[in-house]
Amino acid sequence: MSDRAADRARYDRATAHLDAPLAVVDLDAFDANAADLVRRAHGKPIRVASKSVRCRALLERVLARDGFAGIMSFTLAESLWLARAGFEDVLLAYPSVDRAAYTELTSDQKLADAVTVMVDDVAQLDLIDAARDGVGQQVRVCLELDTSLRLLGGRVRIGARRSPLREPAQLAALAREVTRRPGFRLVGLMAYEGHVAGVGDDVVGQPLRSRAVRLMQSVSRRELAARRAEVVRAVRAVAPELEFVNGGGTGSVQHTAAEDAVTEIAAGSGLYVPRLFDNYTSFRGRPAALFAQPVVRRPGVGVVTVLGGGYPASGAAGRDRLPEPYLPRGLAYDPQEGAGEVQTPLLGSAADDLLIGDKVWFRHAKAGELCERFAQLHLIEGDRVTATVPTYRGEGLTFL
Repeated sequence: MSDRAADRARYDRATAHLDAPLAVVDLDAFDANAADLVRRAHGKPIRVASKSVRCRALLERVLARDGFAGIMSFTLAESLWLARAGFEDVLLAYPSVDRAAYTELTSDQKLADAVTVMVDDVAQLDLIDAARDGVGQQVRVCLELDTSLRLLGGRVRIGARRSPLREPAQLAALAREVTRRPGFRLVGLMAYEGHVAGVGDDVVGQPLRSRAVRLMQSVSRRELAARRAEVVRAVRAVAPELEFVNGGGTGSVQHTAAEDAVTEIAAGSGLYVPRLFDNYTSFRGRPAALFAQPVVRRPGVGVVTVLGGGYPASGAAGRDRLPEPYLPRGLAYDPQEGAGEVQTPLLGSAADDLLIGDKVWFRHAKAGELCERFAQLHLIEGDRVTATVPTYRGEGLTFL
C-alpha cells in the first residue's frame, strides 16, 4: 500500500463516525513539519504566522515547542483578541487603520505590552495619535522593508507591492520620526521576501520555468541580504535597542536564517503544507491539513459528484488556486465545471470505486484559508480523532 493510500485508510477510519464535509489536521504530520522548520532555522526562533493556522489550539501547540516564539498576526482586531487570550508577543504584519482597535490598544497596558504594530508611513502614526487623542499607553512599532527585486534600473520589479520603504535612508528617516514622537517605541524591523519564500522553484513538468525561478531567487537572496544588512545598521544607529529583525517565510527559512542581520524567522504555511508548497527544492513537508467532501452522486462511469468544494484560494486567479482532489489518487475536475459552489463532479478511474457517502479528501491551495470554511478541525493521531477544536470561524470570528 502506498503512503497516500495508507493515509486515506487512516483518515477514513478516524472519521468513520463523522459526516462530511469536515476538516482534519494530522498531528503526526503537523509536528513533523514543525520540527523540520526548527531544523532549517538553525537556532533562530520562529514566529508563527497566524493567518496560516487560524486555530488557537494549534497556535498554542506549536508555540509550546522549543524553537518557536511569538505570533505574526494579520489584523489589529485579531492581535488584540490573541493578546486578551494570553499570547504575550504578537506582531501585526500589516499596517492598520482600525481606529477603534487603536483606541483599545492604547487604553490597556496589557495589550500595549503584548502587541507590536506595523508602520511604513508617517500618516499611520498620525492615525494612531488621532485614535488615542494624545493620551494612552506607549505603542510598540515595527517598520517594514520592501524586499522586491528591481532590475534594469527599476523598470522590472519582482515581488509583492508592500512597503514603500526600500533604501536604508528611508528606513532611518521613519525610524527617527517614530523615536522623536511621544507615545511610540521602535522595537522591530520586518522584511518578508514572498517572491522567494512563497514561490515554488521545482514545478512538475515545467523545468525551464523552475530554472528561471531558481535563478531569480538566487539573485534576489544575494541582493536582499546585502540591502537588509545595510538597513539594519541604519535603523540601529537611530534605535540601538531594536528588539528583533524578522524575515523569511516557509520556503526560505534556512536561507534567511543564515543572514547575521536577521534575529527571527516568520513561518506558518509549513505547518499545514498546502498544495502551493509542494514544489520546492529546499524542503519537503507532509500534508497535514485536509478537508473531506462526501460523494452524493454517481452520474456515470468514471465520474462521481461530491458536495461543495469550491474553495478557491486568494491570489491571482488560476487552476493552482483550486483545492486538489488528493485521496483517493486519480481524481480530477471536469474542465467544464471545475470546483463548484454546491457540487463538484470529479473524473477518473478512481471514481468507479467510490460509493454514495464515501469521502473524497482534498488539500487546500493555501494554508489557513481552509479554516474560513470550517468551524472545527478534527485532530488525528494515528487512526483516531483525539480532539476537536474550533477554528477562528468556530469561535465566531472572521477578521477579514
